[in-house]
Amino acid sequence: MGNRRKPSPPSRARMAVLTTAMAAGGAVLASGTAHAEPAPTVASVKEQVDQLNEQAEQAIERYNGFQAKQQKLQGDANQIQEKVVRGQEAMNELRTRLGAVAADQYRSNGIDASVQLMLDSDPSGYLERAAVQNQIADSQAALLKQAQDEQRKLDQDRAEATATLAELDSVGKQLATQKSDIQTKLAQAQAMLNKLSAEDRAKINAQQSAEKAKAEAKQAAAAGAAAADRASRSEQRPDLNAPVPAASGRAAAIIAFAQAQLGKPYGWSRTGPDSFDCSGLTSMAYRAAGVRISRMSQDQWNDGPHVDRANLQPGDLVFFYDDLHHVGLYIGDGKMIHSPRTGKNIEVLPISVMPYMGAVRPA
Repeated sequence: MGNRRKPSPPSRARMAVLTTAMAAGGAVLASGTAHAEPAPTVASVKEQVDQLNEQAEQAIERYNGFQAKQQKLQGDANQIQEKVVRGQEAMNELRTRLGAVAADQYRSNGIDASVQLMLDSDPSGYLERAAVQNQIADSQAALLKQAQDEQRKLDQDRAEATATLAELDSVGKQLATQKSDIQTKLAQAQAMLNKLSAEDRAKINAQQSAEKAKAEAKQAAAAGAAAADRASRSEQRPDLNAPVPAASGRAAAIIAFAQAQLGKPYGWSRTGPDSFDCSGLTSMAYRAAGVRISRMSQDQWNDGPHVDRANLQPGDLVFFYDDLHHVGLYIGDGKMIHSPRTGKNIEVLPISVMPYMGAVRPA
């Protein structure tokens, strides 16, 4: 083998050239593959936050439904368990009585009952005593049947209690899942807002105020046009069947309660007195007027006859979005009182500001 000479180390000048070239190449590579993500715009953040808040409100209404079901199941379970206790007490009493009968039979089982009667010192009373003995036997048979019936009923009640408690446990788990979902969505929305500067957050608030003002102006224009149309038609031909939107005593009580809550914060799954969610506010307003309606907005949709938008009256329930997850109280002039969402307070808002689905007038 020939001698191999070790390669001489590169000169300093060559190293400098190589280093410069590698740095330049790295810069080109980095510029070609790594792109800084563009900062989200205020509009995109607002849109995402609004979506998260709407999803949270949907989850809140589901949470309310599970909570109402949980409360009902708990009440049912308590009643069934009370029945089980009463049934067990009845069974204990019957067993005591049956035990006494068994003891009597044991003491007298040496001689047949009919033989005992025949050997009695008073044979003339044989038939009478035999009838009494038959009555006693019938009474014992009835007592035994009663005990069997009570045991069967007790077993059924215990099975029902077991099934109800199992369903209660399942609903409790669903409740926890919904609560976690709500908290996650609200935390995501808050995290997005926290990334914005104070100036950008102010822009979002200004946009929301502008949207509200625009909706109010649109509603006022529509109300003015409707009033002009009614005036024109009344000059031509009075409509004696036109609905009168005057508030009744009940409607006045409903609206008075809702007005007293203005400015209080939205609180998910709350029914007062310090905070309310949307259906919590409507259900408690109706309760203040002596009327009980359902807890969930979707259930409130079925709590009375539906009302056309043109015939809305103060106190009517007004519903929004395809799944009816938001509800407010109509107060007249195209406006409602509602509890909007987390981070906001109970307010007056035109009903045209959200996707309107219909109205209900609970009986």
